[in-house]
Amino acid sequence: MLCGGYKKELDPDVTSGLNVGVEATVKIGTKETYRVLEFAKLAGVTVRALHHYDRLGLLKPKQRSSSGYRLYSNRDFGRLEQIAVLKFLGMPLKQIRTLLEKETKLGEALRRQQKVLAEKRRQIDQAIAAISNAQTSFEATGEPDWNLFRYVIQEIEMQNNMDWSKKYYSPEAQAKVEERKKLWSPDLQERVSRDWAALVADIDASLSEDPAGAKAQALAARWKSLVGEFTGGDPAIQEGLNKMWSDKQNWPAPAQRNYQIKPEITEFIMKAMKAGK
Repeated sequence: MLCGGYKKELDPDVTSGLNVGVEATVKIGTKETYRVLEFAKLAGVTVRALHHYDRLGLLKPKQRSSSGYRLYSNRDFGRLEQIAVLKFLGMPLKQIRTLLEKETKLGEALRRQQKVLAEKRRQIDQAIAAISNAQTSFEATGEPDWNLFRYVIQEIEMQNNMDWSKKYYSPEAQAKVEERKKLWSPDLQERVSRDWAALVADIDASLSEDPAGAKAQALAARWKSLVGEFTGGDPAIQEGLNKMWSDKQNWPAPAQRNYQIKPEITEFIMKAMKAGK
C-alpha cells in the first residue's frame, strides 16, 4: 500500500522470511537513506547477510524510521565494501569487526586493500600461467611433463599454506607478508625447505649438547636466520608467526603433517636462544 509517497513494506524481521518487494528510497532532510531490501539489492548482498552483520556489530545502521525500519546511509556502502574485501581475503568476521572498530581512515584502508588484492591477483596469475604451461606441453607432445605439474602444485601449495594462517596476523602484518611473498619463488621455497629439514636434523642430533654451548648457539643462529627470511626482521610479522606456532594444535591437518617438529627440538632451540641473550 502507498503511505506518505513511498511504498510501505513489512520489515523482513517482522515477516520472518516473507518474500516482499524492493523498498523505495526514503529521504530524511538532504541525506539519502535506504531500507534493508533496497540497500541489499543496490549492494548486491542478501538481506540475511545484512541482518547477520547487524547482529555481529559489523554494520549497524545508525538510523531508524518512525516505524522502526532499519535505515542505511550512503556511508554504509563504504563500510560494507571493507567487510566484503576483508571477507574475500579470508579474514574471520570477528576479526573484521575488531579491525573496523580501530579503522578511522578510509583512504589508508583502501590503499592497503588494493595492495593485498593486487598481490592475490599476482599469485592467481602465476598459478594460471603454470597450468597453461602444463597444458601447452601436453597438447604439443601428448605426454605430460611432470616437472611442470610439480610447479603447479608448488604454486597452489604456497598460497594454501598462507591462506589458512592469515587469521594469526594483523591486517598490517598481512600486507607486509604479501609484499615479502613477491620475493618468493618455487626455487626459493625448495631451498628453504631443504635448509629447514637439514637444521631440524642437526638439532635432533644435538639434543644432548649444552644449550649455551658453541654448537647449540650456532644452531640457534641458523634458526633465527631462516625465520628472518620469512619475517624480514619485521616485529609485526614475527608476532603473527609466534601466535601461529603457539596454536599449532588447531592447524589444519595438512599443515600439521607438513610441519612436524618434535617438542624436544623446539624446547632445545628455545633454551639455546634464551641462553644466547
